[in-house]
Amino acid sequence: MKNILIIGAGPAGLTAAYELLTQSEEEVQVTIFEESDCFGGISRTVNYKGNRMDMGGHRFFSKIPEVNEWWQKMLPAQGAPSIDDRLLDRTVSLEKDGPDPEKTDHVMLKRRRVSRILFDDKFYDYPVTLKLDTLKNMGFITTVQVGFSYLGAVLHKRPEDSLENFYINRFGRKLYSLFFEYYTENLWGRHPREIDASWGKQRVKGLSIKAVLKDMAYKVFHKENKETETSLIGEFKYPKLGPGELWEITATKIQEAGGNIIKNAKVVKIHKNDKNIITGLTYVKDGKEVEINGDCVISSMPVKDLVTGMDNVPANERRIAEGLPYRDYMTLGVLVSGLKLKNETRLRTVGNIVPDCWVYVQDRRVKMGRFQIYNNWSPYMVRDLEHTVWLGLEYFVEEGDSLWNMTEKEFADMGISEMLEIGLIESREDVLDTHMEKVKKAYPAYFDTYEEIDTLIRYLSDIPNLYCVGRNGQHRYNNIDHSMVTSFEAVRNILTGEKNKQNIWNVNTEQSYHEERQVKGGTENAD
Repeated sequence: MKNILIIGAGPAGLTAAYELLTQSEEEVQVTIFEESDCFGGISRTVNYKGNRMDMGGHRFFSKIPEVNEWWQKMLPAQGAPSIDDRLLDRTVSLEKDGPDPEKTDHVMLKRRRVSRILFDDKFYDYPVTLKLDTLKNMGFITTVQVGFSYLGAVLHKRPEDSLENFYINRFGRKLYSLFFEYYTENLWGRHPREIDASWGKQRVKGLSIKAVLKDMAYKVFHKENKETETSLIGEFKYPKLGPGELWEITATKIQEAGGNIIKNAKVVKIHKNDKNIITGLTYVKDGKEVEINGDCVISSMPVKDLVTGMDNVPANERRIAEGLPYRDYMTLGVLVSGLKLKNETRLRTVGNIVPDCWVYVQDRRVKMGRFQIYNNWSPYMVRDLEHTVWLGLEYFVEEGDSLWNMTEKEFADMGISEMLEIGLIESREDVLDTHMEKVKKAYPAYFDTYEEIDTLIRYLSDIPNLYCVGRNGQHRYNNIDHSMVTSFEAVRNILTGEKNKQNIWNVNTEQSYHEERQVKGGTENAD
């Protein structure tokens, strides 16, 4: 019987464990080591006094059939209206024979995607559209500048040796400077010219002014655009109680199938023999070191931590791993009695709040990068839906910096001050409660030694019984579905005896992952 050790109980680690236990024809022993006391990693849900927080905002949308089938199996799509749809008598697409969210928690809601940019105290669509409201907000002169700037970018393509040039090629310098430059620098703590273009190829994918215009044309003529970019998709799925619900259910199924999950267990050492084969690992729990042997390891822990904790690593590969950068994350949950922001859209909401799930903040007066409105993600994320609004203010930080070291009161005071500055609330008296959360290594970054990542990948791939999966496991800004696919591929390799791991590392790197994925006769892309 194979003894398989899995590091991390986030989407990648839990997916791998479930697939091993349900797909293997032979009996396998699976043990998961999770450093924290919860499931889902950055996709966890925090329950604070009945108000739930989504760490980062997780849209469940994929055009990878295997992923959709997996989600449907864990959390079937709703077959009856949710509470906000009922209150507003709002029509929503429903699944035949699907569960009623008013009667069960085990249900995936279908939600309307609304996200905008708050720039210069005005709302702009995200991704940026070229409709009349956008042009009106920018003004005639800026609009003309955007047009000529984009034309210049089309005629004179820049070498895509940086994220800055990647953006300029697709949007022109003017639109880049308005909507991408400052936000990107705030997110990463580096100017876009210092960041590798591959981040844009993964996250922005095929989005450009050309893609926006094409999608608009399809909508004008009421036709389906089968090549719609992920960022333009108008509907997504979402667990009733937040993304963590999916992973809590998955963890329960793993345990029911015989898998072992050890919480509060930090892996600190990876043992490797002189034949370059991993023999086991050491984890710390309750202050004690415990060593355990295993036949293979599936790792979703940060590559930096994996390699620096491993025996007999060559100096160059260790240097690359030690130099890999990350961006950390802080969010302030803020419960308010109401918003100053007015809903000037045609979209109806409970309490007539703005309809956005999340809003990108492009404002140099504040450090806030984004804010979420949890009411719009799922009405069940808020304890008192009809009388309160539950927000998440998001800040991109570096562990140990001035923001990270703030006390909860200091962080709350700053967040509330910034809400007043950009007009989210009328006064401090509108704030009913706050709660702070921190996430380490939330975003693998694409600078410093990242440019040498291929050397590290080759080294890790040559370890026969090691499989690196997920966002941090591959130091790649994967979405949930891509993280899951890396685990699908890893499990297939383990069960079939396939030695070549290129299929695992290729997820979300090939053009088919960047822009459009061809499946079942149609053109589809993953988010």
